[in-house]
Amino acid sequence: MLFSFFFALRDAGLKPSLSEFLMLLEAMSERLVVFNVDDFYHLSRAALVKDESQFDRFDRAFAAYFEGVQAAGEELFGEIPDDWLRKMAEKHFTAEEMAKAQAMGGLDKLMEELKKRLEEQTERHEGGNKWIGTGGTSPFGHGGYNPEGVRIGGAGGQKRAAKVWEKREFANLDSNLELGTRNIKVALRRLRRFAREGAADQLDIDDTIRSTARNAGYLDLKMVPERHNAVKVLLFLDVGGSMDPHVRVCEELFSAAHTEFKHLEYFYFHNFLYESVWKDNRRRHAERISTFDVLHRFPPDYKVIVVGDAMMAPYEITHPGGSVEHWNEEAGAAWMQRLIDTYSHLVWLNPESESQWEYSQSVQITRQLIGDDRMFPLTLTGLDAAMRRLTK
Repeated sequence: MLFSFFFALRDAGLKPSLSEFLMLLEAMSERLVVFNVDDFYHLSRAALVKDESQFDRFDRAFAAYFEGVQAAGEELFGEIPDDWLRKMAEKHFTAEEMAKAQAMGGLDKLMEELKKRLEEQTERHEGGNKWIGTGGTSPFGHGGYNPEGVRIGGAGGQKRAAKVWEKREFANLDSNLELGTRNIKVALRRLRRFAREGAADQLDIDDTIRSTARNAGYLDLKMVPERHNAVKVLLFLDVGGSMDPHVRVCEELFSAAHTEFKHLEYFYFHNFLYESVWKDNRRRHAERISTFDVLHRFPPDYKVIVVGDAMMAPYEITHPGGSVEHWNEEAGAAWMQRLIDTYSHLVWLNPESESQWEYSQSVQITRQLIGDDRMFPLTLTGLDAAMRRLTK
């Protein structure tokens, strides 16, 4: 089985060597992993993958090879019947029907009503305005419309959910994606500030000629450190949910940034910045990084680029406990303010069409927090303007 796994990884574009594979077999023979897929995932990734930018490619190959192995955590849904989560009715609402759907009146009220529904409901519902179900104007379920609610199962569409009840898996962005255009790289090059640092390992031809001439023709080699881009960049990437339609352009940006910046650090978040971020979306629940640690580890001379659509329930920015996935002790606005206070050079790239910004309350709140002149559309024109803003 493991021999075919080895060749499956090579077919997926990874390059594990035979010695690395033998090291994995030796670790297995020492029973470092026993009947645990999650442990085998970590062991095989550590043994066979040399570069963390290849983790996403490894994850896809691993998932395809071990297809059918259920992910841990499905017990989270044990109390909700599976057929409730199927989108049985897709309904298009008129403006009059949308106007009739009233918000509950606050996050606390919303969660209180959800608890009552879970205690009282005994069967599936479709198209109603009260119970948990599909379609309709109820604040609980999916596939319908409500100004604010709890999405349970199904895909999001209105971008108004105050909470989301589902096991959500996000994919890492692939830094090896072949770009459809070189213009993103050209725009990012506006941030370049070249310097020579490190060991002197490159021949300086001009200085060598001058020095040799001064020595009456005796060769005098002059070496200099490699010239590279000295700009340091922190990249924060929103993933999952409403960002799914923008994965392609975000991957292009991520890949271009990896090429252009030697000093690049990246972190993922979902919807808004809170007390922790992560490097690996597959392990985001288990391997969190404190946002405080990020702020203290990287000095203020870093340039910060935040990528996200800023489309969410306003609670997620303004209220403690507003996150759709966990209980945040402090509001997202407080963490964003700390980021701004630490890094004076900060921009926000928004992949959502600029024509839609004025209709989103969360976008307006975000722009007020960071400053109207710091949010730019994730287009070539917007990217060029953002890089100019970072060089000021």
